[in-house]
Amino acid sequence: MTKRDVVFPAGRQDLYETNRYSAAVRSGDLLFVSGQVGSREDGTPEPDFEKQVELAINNLAAVLKAAGADFSDIIDVTSFHTDPQNQFDTVQAVRMKMLGEKPYTNWTAIGVNWLAGFDFEIKVIARIPQAA
Repeated sequence: MTKRDVVFPAGRQDLYETNRYSAAVRSGDLLFVSGQVGSREDGTPEPDFEKQVELAINNLAAVLKAAGADFSDIIDVTSFHTDPQNQFDTVQAVRMKMLGEKPYTNWTAIGVNWLAGFDFEIKVIARIPQAA
Protein backbone atom coordinates (compact mmCIF):
# COMPACT_ATOMS: atom_id res chain seq x y z
CA MET A 1 0.00 0.00 0.00
CA THR A 2 1.36 3.42 -0.90
CA LYS A 3 1.44 6.18 1.67
CA ARG A 4 -1.08 8.99 1.18
CA ASP A 5 0.38 12.23 -0.18
CA VAL A 6 -1.41 14.67 2.12
CA VAL A 7 -1.57 18.45 1.98
CA PHE A 8 -2.13 20.77 4.94
CA PRO A 9 -2.37 24.56 4.97
CA ALA A 10 -0.26 26.38 7.54
CA GLY A 11 -1.78 26.89 10.96
CA ARG A 12 -4.70 24.47 11.03
CA GLN A 13 -3.03 21.16 11.90
CA ASP A 14 -4.67 21.02 15.34
CA LEU A 15 -8.13 20.99 13.75
CA TYR A 16 -7.16 18.11 11.45
CA GLU A 17 -5.39 16.17 14.23
CA THR A 18 -8.31 16.58 16.62
CA ASN A 19 -10.79 15.32 14.03
CA ARG A 20 -8.37 12.80 12.45
CA TYR A 21 -8.52 13.73 8.78
CA SER A 22 -6.29 15.32 6.15
CA ALA A 23 -7.07 18.68 4.57
CA ALA A 24 -6.43 17.19 1.14
CA VAL A 25 -4.92 14.17 -0.54
CA ARG A 26 -2.91 14.49 -3.75
CA SER A 27 -3.15 11.68 -6.30
CA GLY A 28 -1.05 12.37 -9.38
CA ASP A 29 -2.13 15.79 -10.58
CA LEU A 30 -5.49 15.62 -8.79
CA LEU A 31 -6.19 17.13 -5.40
CA PHE A 32 -9.11 15.82 -3.34
CA VAL A 33 -9.92 18.50 -0.74
CA SER A 34 -11.86 17.56 2.39
CA GLY A 35 -14.91 19.60 3.27
CA GLN A 36 -13.92 23.06 4.47
CA VAL A 37 -16.07 24.90 6.96
CA GLY A 38 -16.18 28.44 8.26
CA SER A 39 -14.22 27.76 11.40
CA ARG A 40 -12.44 30.49 13.29
CA GLU A 41 -8.83 30.07 14.46
CA ASP A 42 -9.99 28.21 17.57
CA GLY A 43 -12.00 25.75 15.44
CA THR A 44 -15.41 27.08 16.45
CA PRO A 45 -18.06 28.00 13.87
CA GLU A 46 -18.29 31.61 12.70
CA PRO A 47 -21.82 32.56 13.88
CA ASP A 48 -22.61 35.02 11.06
CA PHE A 49 -23.73 32.87 8.11
CA GLU A 50 -22.34 35.06 5.32
CA LYS A 51 -18.98 35.33 7.10
CA GLN A 52 -19.07 31.56 7.71
CA VAL A 53 -19.39 30.94 3.96
CA GLU A 54 -16.60 33.44 3.19
CA LEU A 55 -14.36 31.85 5.81
CA ALA A 56 -15.03 28.35 4.44
CA ILE A 57 -14.03 29.51 0.97
CA ASN A 58 -10.95 31.27 2.38
CA ASN A 59 -10.02 28.03 4.17
CA LEU A 60 -10.47 26.22 0.86
CA ALA A 61 -8.16 28.75 -0.81
CA ALA A 62 -5.49 28.05 1.83
CA VAL A 63 -5.63 24.30 1.15
CA LEU A 64 -5.43 24.84 -2.60
CA LYS A 65 -2.49 27.21 -2.17
CA ALA A 66 -0.64 24.68 0.00
CA ALA A 67 -0.86 22.27 -2.94
CA GLY A 68 0.22 24.86 -5.53
CA ALA A 69 -3.28 25.38 -6.93
CA ASP A 70 -5.98 28.06 -6.84
CA PHE A 71 -9.68 28.51 -7.61
CA SER A 72 -9.08 28.35 -11.37
CA ASP A 73 -7.83 24.76 -10.94
CA ILE A 74 -11.09 23.49 -9.41
CA ILE A 75 -12.89 20.93 -11.56
CA ASP A 76 -15.64 19.73 -9.20
CA VAL A 77 -17.45 21.39 -6.28
CA THR A 78 -19.83 19.90 -3.73
CA SER A 79 -21.36 22.04 -1.01
CA PHE A 80 -23.50 21.08 1.96
CA HIS A 81 -26.18 23.34 3.48
CA THR A 82 -28.27 22.99 6.62
CA ASP A 83 -31.08 25.21 5.26
CA PRO A 84 -30.58 25.42 1.48
CA GLN A 85 -33.80 27.26 0.67
CA ASN A 86 -33.06 30.12 3.07
CA GLN A 87 -29.28 30.11 2.55
CA PHE A 88 -29.18 29.97 -1.25
CA ASP A 89 -29.14 33.71 -1.96
CA THR A 90 -26.32 34.33 0.53
CA VAL A 91 -24.26 31.40 -0.72
CA GLN A 92 -24.80 32.46 -4.32
CA ALA A 93 -23.71 36.06 -3.58
CA VAL A 94 -20.55 34.96 -1.79
CA ARG A 95 -19.85 32.31 -4.42
CA MET A 96 -20.06 34.80 -7.27
CA LYS A 97 -17.89 37.30 -5.40
CA MET A 98 -15.18 34.75 -4.58
CA LEU A 99 -15.48 32.04 -7.26
CA GLY A 100 -17.50 33.78 -9.95
CA GLU A 101 -15.13 34.01 -12.88
CA LYS A 102 -16.12 32.35 -16.14
CA PRO A 103 -15.98 29.65 -17.15
CA TYR A 104 -17.93 28.58 -14.09
CA THR A 105 -17.09 25.31 -12.41
CA ASN A 106 -19.72 22.62 -11.96
CA TRP A 107 -21.37 22.71 -8.54
CA THR A 108 -23.54 20.25 -6.64
CA ALA A 109 -25.36 21.59 -3.57
CA ILE A 110 -26.77 19.17 -1.02
CA GLY A 111 -29.13 19.88 1.87
CA VAL A 112 -28.17 18.15 5.11
CA ASN A 113 -29.43 18.24 8.68
CA TRP A 114 -26.09 18.24 10.53
CA LEU A 115 -22.61 19.70 9.93
CA ALA A 116 -21.10 19.50 13.43
CA GLY A 117 -22.32 22.95 14.40
CA PHE A 118 -21.67 24.57 11.02
CA ASP A 119 -24.22 25.60 8.39
CA PHE A 120 -22.09 25.37 5.24
CA GLU A 121 -19.31 23.10 4.01
CA ILE A 122 -17.51 23.00 0.67
CA LYS A 123 -15.32 20.27 -0.83
CA VAL A 124 -13.62 20.20 -4.19
CA ILE A 125 -11.51 18.22 -6.60
CA ALA A 126 -8.84 20.28 -8.36
CA ARG A 127 -6.16 19.64 -10.93
CA ILE A 128 -2.73 20.70 -9.66
CA PRO A 129 -0.92 22.75 -12.30
CA GLN A 130 2.34 21.31 -13.57
CA ALA A 131 5.42 23.30 -12.59
CA ALA A 132 6.82 25.35 -15.46
